[in-house]
Amino acid sequence: MTTTVEICVEDVEGALAAGSAGADRVELCAALSEGGVTPSAGTLAALGARAPALAVTVLVRPRGGDFVHSPIELAVVCADVSAARSILPVLGVTVGPLNPGGRVDRKALDAVVAAAGDAPVTFHRAFDTLADQPAALEELVEAGVARVLTSGGAATALAGAERLRALVEQAAGRIEVMAGGGVRADHVADLVDATGVPAVHLRAARTVRSPGHRSATEVVYDDGTRTITDPAQVSAVVAALRERRAG
Repeated sequence: MTTTVEICVEDVEGALAAGSAGADRVELCAALSEGGVTPSAGTLAALGARAPALAVTVLVRPRGGDFVHSPIELAVVCADVSAARSILPVLGVTVGPLNPGGRVDRKALDAVVAAAGDAPVTFHRAFDTLADQPAALEELVEAGVARVLTSGGAATALAGAERLRALVEQAAGRIEVMAGGGVRADHVADLVDATGVPAVHLRAARTVRSPGHRSATEVVYDDGTRTITDPAQVSAVVAALRERRAG
């Protein structure tokens, strides 16, 4: 069984590098130092022009911090979803609306799913903050969500393997359970074997010295370094999963 590899990126260069290294899909974000927010329309357009066939899911999050959206923020989210769909031909969106009580905000989620139309919706790893994940999974299925990104509520996907397997079994193919959180090439095959997840998600980044410029979608630190997508890490994960299938 083929396991989908999704790479989290925050710039066009990173998306192109991940695709060239064998990733099946990228999640395009901005400001990952803030936990990720919606990337700019220019970033989406530039990626679409350079890689029109690349499968992309766009993080739609109006700000850092929590996932409780005010009515105005929800309107922004829905408008951003509609705008992204008009720019990128191969598209999904990632969202994670919660209510103040720490549960899925079903009203907000329904509005986003409606705005997404036929574009697949992924529920963000905000899912890992929920106390009753099995009940939340059923809500996501009922809402028409295509995927959920989760570590099983643990610090890493490997640590949450037992819960991930339970979620996969509960999902029974109705929603894709995508493992994320500390996924690496040296254990990804064991993770898939232990959980049965059909997809994995990782950052696959390395730190480099900044050449003296910065873009709106790069993380640049005070010490003059920035993070970039590392195609070698992407290739290693893809190779490890390929060897697992062959074995």
